[in-house]
Amino acid sequence: MKTIIINVTVLTMNEHREIHDPGFVMFENDRITAVGDMKDLPEEAGLSDTKTVDGRNGILMPGMVNLHTHMGMIPFRGLGDDCKDRLRVFLLPMEQKAMDEELVYLSTRYGAGEMLLGGVTTALDMYYFEAEAAKAMDEMGMRGFAGQTVMEEGACDFADPYEALAYGEGLIKKYQSHPRISACIAPHGTNTCGGELLSEAYRLDSTLKVPFTLHTAEMDYEMDFFRKKYNMSPVQYLDRIKVLGKETLAAHCIHMTGEDLLLFKERGARVAHCIGSNTKAAKGVAPVSSMLLMGIPVGLGTDGPASGNTLDIFTQMKLCADFHKNETKDRSAFPAETIVAMATAQGAKALGLYDLTGSLEPGKQADLVLVETRSVNMFPVYNPYSALVYSANSSNVEEVYVAGECVVKEKTLVKADMGEIRKDLSQKMKKTDFGIYM
Repeated sequence: MKTIIINVTVLTMNEHREIHDPGFVMFENDRITAVGDMKDLPEEAGLSDTKTVDGRNGILMPGMVNLHTHMGMIPFRGLGDDCKDRLRVFLLPMEQKAMDEELVYLSTRYGAGEMLLGGVTTALDMYYFEAEAAKAMDEMGMRGFAGQTVMEEGACDFADPYEALAYGEGLIKKYQSHPRISACIAPHGTNTCGGELLSEAYRLDSTLKVPFTLHTAEMDYEMDFFRKKYNMSPVQYLDRIKVLGKETLAAHCIHMTGEDLLLFKERGARVAHCIGSNTKAAKGVAPVSSMLLMGIPVGLGTDGPASGNTLDIFTQMKLCADFHKNETKDRSAFPAETIVAMATAQGAKALGLYDLTGSLEPGKQADLVLVETRSVNMFPVYNPYSALVYSANSSNVEEVYVAGECVVKEKTLVKADMGEIRKDLSQKMKKTDFGIYM
């Protein structure tokens, strides 16, 4: 079946940042077949075997990419928001006490639904019981990586981190031929995994050609630990044990030195920038302006809903613009086009998926988001990039396609009912021991 979306401003996000206004995108099954101006509309438009969607002057963009999230944390959203040590007081104890396979599955379904409704078509999830997360993302029709967390001291799913490694390896192999879902092994962090564990995780991820992702240079106590024990930064330590490479996708990277940045550039490592959760936790602002000047690939992440409270990339784009303009004392810094690229093309590049997604070009997967411009907050639109970064929010997402399949239509999920998903998760939450906090 051929589908053509017409009467839209097409932000291709290709290498030349071409815009077609008014324009169209045509796709057949899961692949984009044509992109262009309305005056060059193919003859297939209007034929009986082609479905035509009138975009009504909306903005058509590539599906957005969430480079770092923990969808299993939905039940903990809003707990201890203003607590000084939320991680240790609330999150880690409750994960150990209450997290199980069913809760991860139901929470990931909810998280996937929330992201799809907000125009996120691809996500790298990092949590426990990730076979359940992979299953949930697949059922919801999104594109994603299920990152199995490993920790030296063990976690709520595996007390032995090497059992978690084996579980993760099996998950990667299970999904190697899947068209949308992949998996990886995701060590928790630089100071929560020993060198041997990090090295083995990196070996498996790089051998199996999937991202190697972990929390890096995020915490003050993490920085103190490496300075006191090794007289180096966490990034220098990762390089010393040879786990800093083109497969490395490091989340946060707030406390980066000049030497750290040079190592990232030389090794081809990538960054998941989580501006919302970082600033909410008063951890600081990562030196993204320097990263971009050096050509280090940087995309956007929401972090978990227990940290940043939202899985919405529109929020991250606005915060990214505001904080970095303020940090650089330069209103012209971080133009909207750059930030939309971080949410789409750069995110896809960071995951090694740019050949498949991240831009609207013939031959690529039909991962598309139609943002309507009829709502009160979307008028007038002088610059579509600026409208997306400074005016739009997730409620403006009208239609979403992943691999050519419509998964959001008229602002409603197609493959599942969000009300039922919420009901199922709520019932499970009421059965858990942390229900008294809700």
